[in-house]
Amino acid sequence: MQTPPHHNETYRVPAECDAHDGCIMAWPVRTELWRDHLADAKADYAAVARAIAPFEQVFMVCLPGQEAEVERICDGMVTPVPIPINDSWTRDHGGVFVRDAQGGFVLVGFGFNAWGERWHPHDDDARLAERLAGHFGVRYAAAPFVLEGGSWYTDGHGTLFTTEQCLLNPNRNPTRTRQDLERLLGQWLGADRVVWLPFGHSTDVGPEGTDGHIDGVMHLPDAGRVLLEVSSDERNREFAIQQANLARLRSELDRFGLQTEIVQFDPGPNPNVAYLNHYQANGAVIVPIAGDDHDEPALAQLRAIYPDREVVGVGGKIIMFGGGGPHCITQQIPAGALPRH
Repeated sequence: MQTPPHHNETYRVPAECDAHDGCIMAWPVRTELWRDHLADAKADYAAVARAIAPFEQVFMVCLPGQEAEVERICDGMVTPVPIPINDSWTRDHGGVFVRDAQGGFVLVGFGFNAWGERWHPHDDDARLAERLAGHFGVRYAAAPFVLEGGSWYTDGHGTLFTTEQCLLNPNRNPTRTRQDLERLLGQWLGADRVVWLPFGHSTDVGPEGTDGHIDGVMHLPDAGRVLLEVSSDERNREFAIQQANLARLRSELDRFGLQTEIVQFDPGPNPNVAYLNHYQANGAVIVPIAGDDHDEPALAQLRAIYPDREVVGVGGKIIMFGGGGPHCITQQIPAGALPRH
């Protein structure tokens, strides 16, 4: 059931590391983005979906009429959901499942302007959350500000992490101050405190970038740890950014008196994928790999960080060509969010 886009209660977001009912993805469709690699993108999205499917159900949004293609390329391991879309980054425009004050779930849709009006059209993407709510039969509410899911993390206990580079960019919410955004993040995502890192990746600011999403440089393996990309090699092109993020993270955790452990993830000199842009499924971690010498040291670090989850590598170079990784193309459905019929 949908409700009008009003809001008079505070919501809470379960952490990604919590149990899921499933995962939402969207089939690649924007030829201007993928150019000659659209078929390759479909193959790599399908590989991510097939990697997740043994651990939780995967719902693949696709253009009406593409259901048979989705089932064929995904080996019948996903559930096609025919809904009009413009692009395929459900983390950013697929909405967020939140808990209301009574413990029920609401699918919240945020304003979506295609990462600062970078791509047109994006009207169907802006309505995806509402249409998904109708498909799943859950309540829907529309938030009054622009926000992409890849620009923040929450530990599920009131701490939200984001970057100044993205959220304070005037191409998102030009009339909103930092204080305005903190208030809205508190109301709509249950953020009691907001930890501001300065940067995402420096390569994330071009024509096909997102202005510094946090899910390329950080992850939350659980409520007590922050996994931050920090290279030990000064040849890494992000070295200065990583050091600035580390210093800020330390000071912010101290400011709030949080005992959260900072786990430094070393990606090597200059990796070809963002290893921290991974997805936590039920009992597994789906990690992008590049097929080069960076992969095994990165996977070994992640196996140590996630001893109770299976670490599954999937090809990530084509998705990185499009601007992201497995985290960008997935959106978890928290356990209990889907109505039982």
